[in-house]
Amino acid sequence: MNKKVCLLVLAGLLCGKGLLAEETTKSFTGSELVVTSSRVEEEKKKVTSSITVIGREEIEHSSARDLGELLAQKSLGYIHIYPGSLTSVGIRGFRTESHGNDLKGKVLLLLNGRRAGTGNLAEIMTDNVERIEIIRGPAAVQYGSAAIGGVVNVITRKGEGRPSFYVEHSQGSSDFHETSGGFSGSYGKLDFSGSYSVADGGDYRTAEGTAYHNTGYDDKVRGNLNVGYEFLPGHRLNVIYSSFDVDRQGSPYYLLENDLTSYNKLTNESVDVIYNGKLTDGKFRWMARYFNGEDHYRYPSTGFDQKVDQQGAQGQLTYTDRGISVTGGVDWLDYRQYSSSSPKDSEYKNPAGFLLVKAALLDEALILSAGLRYDDYDVSIYNNEGESRSTDRLTKSFGIAYNIDDSIKLRANFAEGFRMPTADEFAADYIADWGSYGQYAYTGNPDLEPESSRTYEAGVDISHGALKGALTCFTTDFKDKIITIYDFSAYPVTTVTYDNVGDAKVSGFEGELSYSFSVSPGGYNIFVDPFLGGTYLTEYKDKELDKKLQYIPEWNLATGVRFRDRHGLSGSLSLSLFGPTEVKDFRSNADVTKGSFVLADMTLAKRIVFDRDNDRAVTVKGAVNNLFDRNYEYVTGYPMPGRSFIVGVRVDI
Repeated sequence: MNKKVCLLVLAGLLCGKGLLAEETTKSFTGSELVVTSSRVEEEKKKVTSSITVIGREEIEHSSARDLGELLAQKSLGYIHIYPGSLTSVGIRGFRTESHGNDLKGKVLLLLNGRRAGTGNLAEIMTDNVERIEIIRGPAAVQYGSAAIGGVVNVITRKGEGRPSFYVEHSQGSSDFHETSGGFSGSYGKLDFSGSYSVADGGDYRTAEGTAYHNTGYDDKVRGNLNVGYEFLPGHRLNVIYSSFDVDRQGSPYYLLENDLTSYNKLTNESVDVIYNGKLTDGKFRWMARYFNGEDHYRYPSTGFDQKVDQQGAQGQLTYTDRGISVTGGVDWLDYRQYSSSSPKDSEYKNPAGFLLVKAALLDEALILSAGLRYDDYDVSIYNNEGESRSTDRLTKSFGIAYNIDDSIKLRANFAEGFRMPTADEFAADYIADWGSYGQYAYTGNPDLEPESSRTYEAGVDISHGALKGALTCFTTDFKDKIITIYDFSAYPVTTVTYDNVGDAKVSGFEGELSYSFSVSPGGYNIFVDPFLGGTYLTEYKDKELDKKLQYIPEWNLATGVRFRDRHGLSGSLSLSLFGPTEVKDFRSNADVTKGSFVLADMTLAKRIVFDRDNDRAVTVKGAVNNLFDRNYEYVTGYPMPGRSFIVGVRVDI
């Protein structure tokens, strides 16, 4: 049924082509370059899947201080935010894993095209980000396990032009204050960019005026450095370092049971060494990368300590000629997890090979794409707490796009996604003592199948002058969900194992629309950019239980307007709307419906140039979050702050 609806929508859009055919302009769809869909830089008009790009200007207009807050303002899907530095995001009914590494997630977070090693979006800064590319729908062929609902790729800014530096200080409600600095530019064949910030925040009050104690944090430090050197024409060596650390992040528990003392400590850091090269005729391009990182979570109140050491490598070769592009390569990933609780030492290894093919035919009007990937997985649990086991997976994708003209692109895509079982689920064999709760005997299931999905989608992209838009209808069949099974019959020893139980289906529509224009009241030019985007789900059902899936809003919407003039004044007003969501209230253990809510944020900035030749300026900025002082919560029982204010000054030198 949903596939037929998609075809009807596309037919209607195709019949309406004449409405937009009066004018031909160089389109946003045709000229914008993206990298996430094919792992190589390409024009957006050649992409056959649904992709959203958040550019540098939009990031700078936002009041968000990390990736989680930014995507919440975009109302991308289901947002799961606890007070503090713990955020996950959902796309098309699937979401990232905010606790620990990304192996249990179903939306994959990338840093410059490789796995970030975390699903916690609060750990990713936006200060030195050039753009964020979001694939909606599976991308397992390109990136492997966990890319079921989509992929969020955060791309670091590359320095260019005259070297520039900035310092900034902001203060606001709840004793918030942040000091940051950064630089960007190039010198000869050397390019560089970087940023560093230190922030503290106190406990906040809800919109009802209730003090929510222990929600503050101390010494939240974020940094990023990107240095590149082109040692030969077309050959560039690049080193990227990213870090996040918070010394004390309050862990307040439910407001009604407010914990005043517990806290956690979070650290995430990584370094990449990347080599990009190509032949002078551009037919052959290649990339090689090695990365190493660590994600460390500590909860001193209970003594819990978990660290994941991550390392990996990527190598790929691309051949392009006469409209045909072929990219083949290998990925290698190694996660080693150490924990104070069992299993205390486990490892996850994943070598993979992939092939991506794209053909541009009929003067690049018709685009055909296909992909194939093979993943081999080896998991091991050490210290006599488990075994070593292995499995593999083959995934594929197909796509087609047709550029009717420079303004309209029709597209359709089929892609598979999957999540491999974790070491616990696959190979555990240990007993854990949980005190008054008794002993739990964990046994992995060697017969587990990966959680998997198949997604069919069709859509249209429109770029007609100042009008930009996209509409996609999709349906995803999900099967072999891995669940935890408890057997209490031998209490005080509870047996725990894992099994594939249940299928689900998620279908719906997603779209975005923007239009840029200028107005001149009294001869004063103002450039205005209204925008609208959202998702509506027609079905999100657990087939096994015949009921709606939890933690998936029926609809979500983001709208607003950005504006600027020619004299340094800029601002934005954004509204994020989240529909009703079926959730579990863990206080009562009951299934409940969390109501819909609307969140408004506003920013305003004035840039005063004092040295135009060298682009030196002072910028005074302000932001109001939760403008209408609404009482809302992303997680039941954890209300978010009421209206809050931030003011700051930035000096560019």
